[in-house]
Amino acid sequence: MTSITNIAGYQFAPLADLKPLRDELSRKCKARQLKGTILLSTEGVNLFVAGQPAHVEWLLAELRRIRGLEQLPVKVSQSNRQPFTRMLVRIKREIIAFGVEGIDPARSPSPKLSPRQLKQWLDEGRPITLLDTRNAYEIKLGTFQNAMSLGIDHFREFPDAVARLPDAMKQQPVVMFCTGGIRCEKAGPFMQRQGYEQVYQLDGGILKYFEDVGGDHYRGECFVFDQRVGLDPSLSETASDQCYACLTPLTADDLLDPRFQKSVSCPYCFATDAEQQARTLEKRHSHLAKATQPLPGSQPYNNQRPLIVPARCDGLSLIDFVCTILKQVPRDEWVAVFAAGRMLDRDAFPVTGDRVVRAGERYLQLFPGTREPDVNAAIRIVYEDEALLVIDKPSPLPLHPSGRFNRNTLQSILRAVYAPQVPRPAHRLDANTSGLVLFTRTRHFAGLIQPQFARGEVEKVYIARVHGHPPEDAFRCDCPISDTAGDFGFRTIDETAGRTATTEFKVLQRLEDGTAILEVRPLTGRTNQIRVHLWQLGWPICGEQAYLQDRQLGTPQTHAVGDPPLLLQSSLLRFVHPITQQAVAFVAAGPAWAQEQSKPSGTLESGPPRFLS
Repeated sequence: MTSITNIAGYQFAPLADLKPLRDELSRKCKARQLKGTILLSTEGVNLFVAGQPAHVEWLLAELRRIRGLEQLPVKVSQSNRQPFTRMLVRIKREIIAFGVEGIDPARSPSPKLSPRQLKQWLDEGRPITLLDTRNAYEIKLGTFQNAMSLGIDHFREFPDAVARLPDAMKQQPVVMFCTGGIRCEKAGPFMQRQGYEQVYQLDGGILKYFEDVGGDHYRGECFVFDQRVGLDPSLSETASDQCYACLTPLTADDLLDPRFQKSVSCPYCFATDAEQQARTLEKRHSHLAKATQPLPGSQPYNNQRPLIVPARCDGLSLIDFVCTILKQVPRDEWVAVFAAGRMLDRDAFPVTGDRVVRAGERYLQLFPGTREPDVNAAIRIVYEDEALLVIDKPSPLPLHPSGRFNRNTLQSILRAVYAPQVPRPAHRLDANTSGLVLFTRTRHFAGLIQPQFARGEVEKVYIARVHGHPPEDAFRCDCPISDTAGDFGFRTIDETAGRTATTEFKVLQRLEDGTAILEVRPLTGRTNQIRVHLWQLGWPICGEQAYLQDRQLGTPQTHAVGDPPLLLQSSLLRFVHPITQQAVAFVAAGPAWAQEQSKPSGTLESGPPRFLS
């Protein structure tokens, strides 16, 4: 087989004019079918490249013509195959990511210890601390006997790991090492800055040690960052492999384990579907915490709220249009909005109130220095896969941007967590209602799920606590509900022009305090349907601020955090999964305000999703 020459090397030196150098190296290396990575930075160069021997020699000559790289050292090894898949030449801030300012190995290096000198010290039994600066997964394949591991997963964690070392080490001889020496170039000066008095770095790293003195005092192989994975002390490729999923190096025994599946899993990351789901959700909840602490709408920003002209407002003046669709805002307040230049056209230019509007036009109301009200951010992700998200939404939390809320909404928060994906709600859930809500992760899956809701094929079950004791154990309401919001945003019963709406109720428990727990099944999906129907029947929901007792109307807005909650929970969703085409059901954990016996009858227990045939 054709022999491939592999070189690895680095040099700290001040470099300039990096972009033309990058372009020239990339073009010429690809022309010679060289593959690997060259990192260029103002602090130097770092490279791992393989190809035909003559072409590798050409590359070294090219690099050594650059000022500062005249003595560029490299380690050379041979292989029977190309260990890299492509050629990359990149400009980086650092040639080895460390993230600590002021470390300059070119001007202030730490003392170097040659491989032969280290072997002599180890042969003599000299009292030194061997410090392995590599990542934990690299060390798994091999390290020096009795070496100290820092247990890090990335070199950027090195400074924090050093801070945890015992102070007594600062007066002891410490010999640090890594694969080829480059990490120690930065680790050494950093430790000296932290007060370590006798710090040495193994010159050339493990690979140079293998080359010069063999494998004495070393146990195992040396992990390398290419398709060879591991090299033995003769610098020959070993039989070790690497897990595609978790990047853990794998020994020959690991490769025989039944949990090893090429490009899928290994004994160290294998998980059942339930375990994998739990791990995924744990990570998502960590991201949710970061996205909501603090709440994204808690810092002042300039909010632009869109206003779309409906057909019924075509031909009105702009001020008459806004007064028509937002009747709760006095006209003199709109006059002040226009005078302040806070009504904008679609291109964000201020417009006047006498402008004639046309149906479908979009205007923007500017709210400078917006700080949104607080919401309940205790969001729980019940389930996720490539198509769907099932969310247990707390209350109060608006589902999507509207009114006073833009960033402090479930949809906006999920977009931040799942970026660049844009999760879309498949149905509605009031800001003050808690419980399950279904999102799709792409437009394609939205097109498969939303028709199920439109056709009434999705089973939805709610739990509600209401004022009063309905005399019948089971009853229903078929009162039509207004198609558009009336004054102040209320939906009400409209027997003449309302849309058909049907809700079924079952009394689960009548409580001594005069309230009752109901199972609620909306067979249609009108806005505020459950709340309006119960209000019409005379059994309004506890915690309601809009549809009150004695058929009174209150304030239809999102509750403030700390207000008595609306005792209405979306408890169950059952639908056909768009990928498996199997029925799947999700049940929310029972709310604290409901008794245990108030579980929806005939539904699944809380816990992982169950697929139904």
